Amino acid sequence: MTTTSERVAGSRARQASQRVSQSVFDGSRLRVVLLVDVYDGAQQQFLEAYEQLCNQVASVPGHVSDQLCQSIENPSQWLITSEWESAPPFLAWVNSEEHVAMVEPLHSCVRDTRSLRFHVVRETGGPAAGAERATRRLQTSPRIGDGVIRHALTFTVKPGSEEIVAKILADYASPEPQVDDTTRLCRTSLFMHGNRVVRAIEVRGDLLAALRHVSRQPEVRAVEEALNPHLEQDRDLDDPESARVFFTRAALPAVHHVTAERLDPQAERYALYYPARPDRGMKLAELLSRQDEAAADDPRSPVLRSTIFQRDDVVVRLIDVRGGLDAADPAMALGLADPGQVAELTTLPDAADADASAPDAVRLARFLERARMELVTDRRSPDA
Repeated sequence: MTTTSERVAGSRARQASQRVSQSVFDGSRLRVVLLVDVYDGAQQQFLEAYEQLCNQVASVPGHVSDQLCQSIENPSQWLITSEWESAPPFLAWVNSEEHVAMVEPLHSCVRDTRSLRFHVVRETGGPAAGAERATRRLQTSPRIGDGVIRHALTFTVKPGSEEIVAKILADYASPEPQVDDTTRLCRTSLFMHGNRVVRAIEVRGDLLAALRHVSRQPEVRAVEEALNPHLEQDRDLDDPESARVFFTRAALPAVHHVTAERLDPQAERYALYYPARPDRGMKLAELLSRQDEAAADDPRSPVLRSTIFQRDDVVVRLIDVRGGLDAADPAMALGLADPGQVAELTTLPDAADADASAPDAVRLARFLERARMELVTDRRSPDA
């Protein structure tokens, strides 16, 4: 007879063996929670700004409802919750220039904010709510994570400054990885593609605390100041509003991550840049996510870990590849098996266009080479 402890142990073993997977593309409803700290005496100003913003958000596709709450213990603390049909329309809005303009009236009355996003897995309510709940999409099953938060920043530098920028980014001293008792920097990977820079970070614990910790480090501040003359978008790090707008626009959220059960400590890290055609970025990211989910179940796939970052028409895929990228099957490494898909969704140049008879593998290999980003530095924290 199997004992309770054996059943629990077996259940834990089965759970531990499941691959890590997170995604915004499962179609379930999204709950967004925004914690807001308002300056003392600015509560009425904040309320008026919120009402104006609320009226604008109501017309955004995918928005369902929102609610504003004020703390009963501290009138400076507010909570905004909103519901969306799914994550993609929310992300398309929150990462847009339209959103940057919408929230500008809040800046003068808000000291700090913290945004949290959740898929709805289960919900309860009275009998009257049963029929309504039945028509709503819920996440069918919980995903298994690894405790790591993945995020990226991207920006462009002035053409001709790429070599200088690469040297600046490669030569900095790594900040102290331990942020606090619960937060630690695990890995920072820096890549360039032409004049585009992508900095991907992995954090265990609180992402916001880690970003603030890094920004305060003298060695990091020195690097950022050295970059300023070379940036295409001007910024003044001594001006909080200028810095906020820059880093808001530079944010490149992770929209999908999957780690296969079979891992190889010798796997090499690469980044691929997919410049999407106008308004096709989200569709491209979703297609890549489906390909990577399937690859995680395919023992032939050399891609053992993949993170897809997407904002507007910028799509970046960070992959850990067994055996190196040069030896990998181009279709599996690129995440797209059809040259037609690449041509339809991206602006990657294809040198084989002049030769319509070129085999798909040849064209995909050329697309892969053009998508490949140059590694500037890849640093892991001890015990990460």
